[in-house]
Amino acid sequence: MPESKPNQQFTDPAAGPLLSARFLVSLVLMVLGVAWILFYYLAVRVDPASAAEPGGPAFMGDLGDWNYLIGFGLFFVGLMASAHPKTPLGRGRGVVVGMLGCFVLGLLWICTFYVISDDVSGVPIFNDLGQKNLGVGIAFMAVGFTFATKWE
Repeated sequence: MPESKPNQQFTDPAAGPLLSARFLVSLVLMVLGVAWILFYYLAVRVDPASAAEPGGPAFMGDLGDWNYLIGFGLFFVGLMASAHPKTPLGRGRGVVVGMLGCFVLGLLWICTFYVISDDVSGVPIFNDLGQKNLGVGIAFMAVGFTFATKWE
């Protein structure tokens, strides 16, 4: 019976490791970005119609809409970091999945904004971003191009 090494279960000999430090860092950045946006929107943000004070940490309330830039920035940097051959999304079929996924998400984000643009007040996050939603959709597509440069 051949001896198996414990790390072989996490390695595909033809493609490379499934888990790497770069992949874990990219996942942490993406999760941190989403968590930043959700925490700001649900706990810190103040509805513009009310006269209440912002909640949560004071620095987040002072940043205002910059919190969205920080959150989306972390998310997009995490996605771009995953477009590397040392990660599953950066090689083989993962590149196509990442590229097309980012292109489709960007297109859906922009189309959704245009469909609801008459009254965005009922859609969370879209209501705060306004015309900046176009920038978010274009940023998704730009990240898709980082995957496209890895396509072989």
